[in-house]
Amino acid sequence: MPPLIDVRELTKTYLLGEVIVNALQGITVTIERGTFVAVMGQSGSGKSTFMNLLGCLDRPTSGRYLLDGIPVESMDRDQLAEIRNQKIGFIFQNFNLLPRMNALENVELPLLYSSGDATDGDERGQRALAAVGLADREGNFPTQLSGGQQQRVAIARALINRPEILLADEPTGALDSHNSAEVMSIFRELNRTQHITIVLVTHSDEIAAYADRIIGFRDGQIVGDAPVVHPQKASEERVALRVPVGVAQ
Repeated sequence: MPPLIDVRELTKTYLLGEVIVNALQGITVTIERGTFVAVMGQSGSGKSTFMNLLGCLDRPTSGRYLLDGIPVESMDRDQLAEIRNQKIGFIFQNFNLLPRMNALENVELPLLYSSGDATDGDERGQRALAAVGLADREGNFPTQLSGGQQQRVAIARALINRPEILLADEPTGALDSHNSAEVMSIFRELNRTQHITIVLVTHSDEIAAYADRIIGFRDGQIVGDAPVVHPQKASEERVALRVPVGVAQ
């Protein structure tokens, strides 16, 4: 069975005015199914560009990207949109919830763009909210939720289409330490109980310690790739959130 993510000599070049920016310079890396990876690096190191390419939000200038053995770098726009909707869940620093929709409606939003059967949308949305400890908040609007709760709604939204991969870009960047611990505990439980592959961008060593592996970027290149010796365990945290087995089945 091929690795879930297989990137080979991937490059990305931007032209800003008359300046050529080599955002990625020949990246080669594989990520196996069920792995929790933290991506670290300073601003401008290439980590966000790398995440955008993994998420099929952009195309590489050259190189190959095999997702579950399928080359995606040459797919057309509709094919990339289908991959994003069905195989990948996205979580961002600023939550990106729609203010006029309640929590359940925000969670169900990806179903509007899904080609699959969404007749059980309410049930799936409720199950996803329960998985992140918000079963009693489905009717609340974003302004009625704390920052940590909003991010948990965003995680539930990312789970609604049962993705194989979660891509999280600084998901704790706008949260305090307690809410960060809650969110990271959810990620650990999703990875352990559902075996969802997680790739997370962070500047924080403490947050990266939750992962199984840390990949370091600098100047568009990978400069470090090593396992985490003692991954942070959700059971050791102050929060007691548990993700029910089967939420992403």
